[in-house]
Amino acid sequence: DFQFPPGSPFEEFFKRFQMPDGGAEREYQGVGSGFIIDPEGWVVTNNHVVDGADEISITLQDGIQYPATLHGRDPKTDLALLKVETDTALPFVTFGDSDSARVGEQVVAIGNPFGLGGSVSTGIISARGRNINSGPYDDYLQVDAPINRGNSGGPLFNLRGEVIGINTAIFSPSGGNVGIGFAIPSGLAQAVLDDLRTDGQVDRGWLGVQIQPVTGEIAESLGLPGDTRGALVAEVLADSPAERAGLETGDVIVGFGKTPIGEVRDLTRAVADTDADSEVPVKVWRQGEQREVTVAIGRMPGEEKLADAGSQAADEDADVQLGLALAPLNEQTRSRFRVADDVASGALVVNVQPDGPAAREGLRPGDVIVMVGQAKVSGPDDVAKEVKQAAGKERKSVLLLVDRDGSQRFVAVPLANA
Repeated sequence: DFQFPPGSPFEEFFKRFQMPDGGAEREYQGVGSGFIIDPEGWVVTNNHVVDGADEISITLQDGIQYPATLHGRDPKTDLALLKVETDTALPFVTFGDSDSARVGEQVVAIGNPFGLGGSVSTGIISARGRNINSGPYDDYLQVDAPINRGNSGGPLFNLRGEVIGINTAIFSPSGGNVGIGFAIPSGLAQAVLDDLRTDGQVDRGWLGVQIQPVTGEIAESLGLPGDTRGALVAEVLADSPAERAGLETGDVIVGFGKTPIGEVRDLTRAVADTDADSEVPVKVWRQGEQREVTVAIGRMPGEEKLADAGSQAADEDADVQLGLALAPLNEQTRSRFRVADDVASGALVVNVQPDGPAAREGLRPGDVIVMVGQAKVSGPDDVAKEVKQAAGKERKSVLLLVDRDGSQRFVAVPLANA
């Protein structure tokens, strides 16, 4: 399990708990790590270390304590910036270039494990660019320097004494150190911290699409050349920069500005790092060819917008090589399968052959097929037509955009005769 403790494994460590017998509330103290980045008293730590805290204090290595205030935090990257008010210039550390750090390079982790006070451990960088599904901007350095409970928020140094990471998480089935720790790279942290220092919040660019990875099967079904990958647009949000620029569901984004897009997080990071109102050329693969559109990037809403979608419907119609029975959407099928009214058109899946290609890819009755390949469909006949065209081009699979309970996702289904 990945653990994100406030200096220990307990996410609620700073919160007040009710006594089991209904008695008075007790206050708990938590400990974590951090480091000073400016002589005026700016302190960096993890958001989960201070989340829910009523009071925060900073204890330096020499034992001197200072009260601190939370100046800003960013849960999406698990970073927080604290401020200590003091007339004395404080000792501080500087950031290094995490992008130049290499696998195998020696590193030093400093922190407050188990509340013991300043402790140092050494190791190497085991991997870069780790995604541990903690947030949309995962790009961790993996290290084998022992990182334990209480190290969260502490600095990870290179041998030049520069901070190249912020120790954040451990992988530990047992709860103790097993040599797999994760640090937020300084390259990601610095931009976030600069924003927090300016106005206490992080302003990110916003494109307004729901995206998913391009698997080998999806790439083949779309006819993407060579080993081209990218980010597949599963949905374009209404009244978003993407919609205004003409991006479409089914587009594969392969380039954003000067950044090639090989996977989903490449796009997520590139968009987030772009200033609002910037105009950016976006390269997409659409209908068998590469095109370019210009997008005026917006500012990410304070709360993520959710696309309105619908659900499902049923009756019987065609089989179309996929192991599916399809039906048109009408009043009866919508009622029978409880399809939401905002699913405007598509072909309803009413039956799935248990051992067929569609079943193996997870389709089930009640799903609504709204696109085949990059073409919208309004009923079973359209699905049959597009599938036959894909088979005629000797595709091994066909790409379906499936709406299920209001969420849309692309699925590459092998053709039965492939």
